Amino acid sequence: MRYERKYKVDNIALAVVLQTLKLHPSSFRKIHPDRRVNNIYFDTPDLNTYQDNVDGVADRKKYRVRWYNTVPTDISNPKFEIKIKSNQLGDKKTFPVLPFRINQTKDLQNEVIGLMNNCLALSPTLFNTYQRSYFGTSNGKFRITIDRDLCYHSMLNAQAFSRFSRKDNSVVIELKYNEEWDEEAQFVMQHLGFRQTKSSKYVSGMLIATS
Repeated sequence: MRYERKYKVDNIALAVVLQTLKLHPSSFRKIHPDRRVNNIYFDTPDLNTYQDNVDGVADRKKYRVRWYNTVPTDISNPKFEIKIKSNQLGDKKTFPVLPFRINQTKDLQNEVIGLMNNCLALSPTLFNTYQRSYFGTSNGKFRITIDRDLCYHSMLNAQAFSRFSRKDNSVVIELKYNEEWDEEAQFVMQHLGFRQTKSSKYVSGMLIATS
């Protein structure tokens, strides 16, 4: 399992965030080209996974279908992901799913429920997209992602997608590392200079898109 330390930065330019990372003594370097991340989040009829996150439940799960494409509605090679959280540590299970159309998600929903062995009634709740940059240390112990241009569409308010109705101008930084490197991570976090926050794109998106 690994840690994912999150920092949601408001009212600070992306250039400032990138410069901070460039000057970091751990020598972060770009490890992957930028790409657009697209997700559909799934939840129960009572929004249990959303509520568990808001309530800070120690052991919880999050369900989403993710794909990468500059055009969010052009869907190829999607994956169903189960994010598992146990206190501060996280893990992920990934399953391939069939391509689908964003306005025709019933087959996708059935496929997701089937992957859950029909034991959990999940349905689409939120569609979001953002641009992500990837950085890592030369020893491979620590990785940082920087997300911006976050856009949301509530699939509760409007199942059919026409456009992203809400935008979040924040920058979200995530420091990711295996649990055995937690002691060394204190040095990395100390020199980031940002305040660690509880930041869930699912929770933030639901609050923004359904308001």
